[in-house]
Amino acid sequence: MAGTSEKNVDLTGIMISTPTEPGDWLIIAPMVICLGFGASLLMFRKETGQHAIVAMFALGLLVLSDIALLMRVLEKGVISMTMGRWLPPFGISFTVDALGATLALTSAVVAFIVAGYAVGSAGTSQRRYGFFPFLLLLMAGVSGSFLTGDIFNLYVWFEVLLIASFGLLILGSEKSQLDGATKYAFPNLVATTLFLVATGYLYGTFGTLNMADIARKAAGLRDTGPLMTLAVLYLFAFGMKAAAFPVNFWLPASYHTPRIVVSALFAGLLTKVGVYALLRTQLTLFSAERAVLGELIAWVAAATMIFGVLGALAQSDIRRLFGFVVVSGIGTMMAGLALGSPLGLSGTIVYAVHSMIVMTALYLLAGMIYERAGSFSLHSLSGLYASHPLLAAFALVLVLAAAGLPPFSGLWPKAFLVKAAIDVGAWWLAFAILLTALLTTIALGRVFALAFWRGPTGETGSAQPELSTHPALAYGALFALTTPVVIFGVYPEPLVQVAGSAAWSLLNGSEYIGAVFPSGSGQ
Repeated sequence: MAGTSEKNVDLTGIMISTPTEPGDWLIIAPMVICLGFGASLLMFRKETGQHAIVAMFALGLLVLSDIALLMRVLEKGVISMTMGRWLPPFGISFTVDALGATLALTSAVVAFIVAGYAVGSAGTSQRRYGFFPFLLLLMAGVSGSFLTGDIFNLYVWFEVLLIASFGLLILGSEKSQLDGATKYAFPNLVATTLFLVATGYLYGTFGTLNMADIARKAAGLRDTGPLMTLAVLYLFAFGMKAAAFPVNFWLPASYHTPRIVVSALFAGLLTKVGVYALLRTQLTLFSAERAVLGELIAWVAAATMIFGVLGALAQSDIRRLFGFVVVSGIGTMMAGLALGSPLGLSGTIVYAVHSMIVMTALYLLAGMIYERAGSFSLHSLSGLYASHPLLAAFALVLVLAAAGLPPFSGLWPKAFLVKAAIDVGAWWLAFAILLTALLTTIALGRVFALAFWRGPTGETGSAQPELSTHPALAYGALFALTTPVVIFGVYPEPLVQVAGSAAWSLLNGSEYIGAVFPSGSGQ
């Protein structure tokens, strides 16, 4: 035909010409699994009796895919995959280092265990309202946040997990849940809006949203671009999402209102996504600016630790108490970001893994206490050691671990952070970490002493407990969460090595950039 060109167009300068390695498809497998199975549950929303089986199967696949992904990252280093065959930064990249892979795996394991607990506790109404589809959607957002290499894509995955968390928060439509949802939603929507504004400003400055591309261009724009403004905007936005002082009020006001299995999931996962976003933006994108902001971040970390644990000491409802312990832990993780040293960041990463597991377990413990005593109040709880000695044993392990006492997993990250603070002369920050550990021991020791150790008080709780979890599933979930707490306490070397690799990757951005732009590809 006339006008038909026979010329061959060379696309090697704009398109990826080599096939993707089969192992690299693992990068997007977590999102595909969660979204695919979540959509299938919605299609069969009237067959709620099968939701638990499908969800457990999907989350099992998620755990296996994340294990394979972490092993590949540890073997090959940072790996990247760009969608649509467009060369980065034009194609949307998923980029995974040891930090993202480790947190993705930990979150998948936690979600699998929580889903197992929920098989026995999620009643017909909760399943009808979509507990398991929301759970899979939440995990799609969490996994995508840990694995994306694009800052706007990070915003999208935040929105996915936020939408799913709204659905989970109001399951049952009780007045307290709606009140908690309001207190949860407004600050998170403000933070999300600030995140979006900062991202638009970032694009206007760099002309790209690919995080590796931003990292390699930052040095050239440091003298002319508003990089400090951008770093502060992201620090505030993600600090609010992580529940850091002074924008942490929403967490203890909302986490006690949903079903206990939802509270456990939120306490273990959601704030850690905020901490991950802080680490990624402040270290990968704005490392020089973070060094200037280090002292400010340290003061925020100390205030979050101290005010969080003081709030815990003031509570009599164990769900509210655990919410303040979550807040205090965010401060501990931010201390490593403030220090910015390999040892400090290793402590933050190990603590993040530890906190995801322990805080989930503590909330499930609270649910089991309620089922057996009919109350969450320390004023009426008593005598559980005599009536439920196995539950008391789990409680003691978790209390000691959360307080950072030996021989459990909480000891090592706090030891690393204290050593890192002393190494740079930040004695006051080391003191704040140790003081927080002491006060946490008192706050959680009070829970054990009153709920388990003291004799009957004569006061009784509700005659109709909120949940009715099958004992085998409940104790099985606690055992599954407590086991790594013990293992990482007595044998921390594997986790510490992975955390060290993740910290090195954060501090040495060349590997992250090289995975996205091998041999200087891309403009």
